[in-house]
Amino acid sequence: MELLDEALKGKEMAIAKILTLLERGKGLDYLDYLASIGGKAHIIGITGPPGAGKSTLISSLIERYYTTRKVGVLLIEPSSPISFGSFMGNRIRIQRLYPEGRVFIRSLGSRGDLGGISRDSIMMIEVLDGLGFDPIIVETVGAGQIDTDITSIADTNIIVITPASGDDIQMLKAGIMEIGDIYVINKSDLYNSDVFVISLKNVLGSATSRYSLRPEIVKVSAIKGEGVDELIISIEKHWSFIKDNHRENVERRRRKLIELYLRNLISPLIVDTAKKVGLSSIKDAINSSHNVLKDALCHGKIL
Repeated sequence: MELLDEALKGKEMAIAKILTLLERGKGLDYLDYLASIGGKAHIIGITGPPGAGKSTLISSLIERYYTTRKVGVLLIEPSSPISFGSFMGNRIRIQRLYPEGRVFIRSLGSRGDLGGISRDSIMMIEVLDGLGFDPIIVETVGAGQIDTDITSIADTNIIVITPASGDDIQMLKAGIMEIGDIYVINKSDLYNSDVFVISLKNVLGSATSRYSLRPEIVKVSAIKGEGVDELIISIEKHWSFIKDNHRENVERRRRKLIELYLRNLISPLIVDTAKKVGLSSIKDAINSSHNVLKDALCHGKIL
């Protein structure tokens, strides 16, 4: 498998070809092999509202990590529900100014998946993991809300917010504050960040993450590079605490992949059946869908 050999050597073109094959529903042998030798990478999820400076922060993290480690980055973009085309134009692009094989960056559309985590994004994590990229940074869709679905795949969840307005705090009050392991107060050099930190601490109260750890708050100016070293210390400290639970996280991520893969296979059958049956009878539509799925499973049509 020449393509796999090239990918294992860190050749970007080969890695990109494997990921493209998987997006097209092919290349599962590559996925199977790389998943069998992977499962070791630290997956860092980064989410937050638009304008929080997530991409700039990722650039700063890459600068710190790439000299000693291979860094994988997945940028999950909002997709059009009509054309499934990614809106690339208005995002801060990370420049590829690194030696080949040290940093691999891939943008992909969310493909209409709520929360931004799709079948393709998990498959790409598995591939990069098997190819020795560690950490793997995943930036999820910032579409006016903080993505809670990132917790299904990431070991360390970072929420990026700014002290520019009270909207971010209100978002935290809406019930998603339990997903953050680390809260990054970005653009802290431009606003009264100390007051914002006090407000954030009040909102978080005695909240703990899924690992029963108190979340950390780190002030950063990503564009100036200030506070990034402190953030990496917090990331690595969190990773050292949760390493014993890492295998459980890998298994959860792979269960999520299987779930999404099956959903993608089944959904077209459901839609096709619904179109044929129409809305004359909800009961008939449900029964017809049930029969189609039963037949497909029995005869191996979706496996």
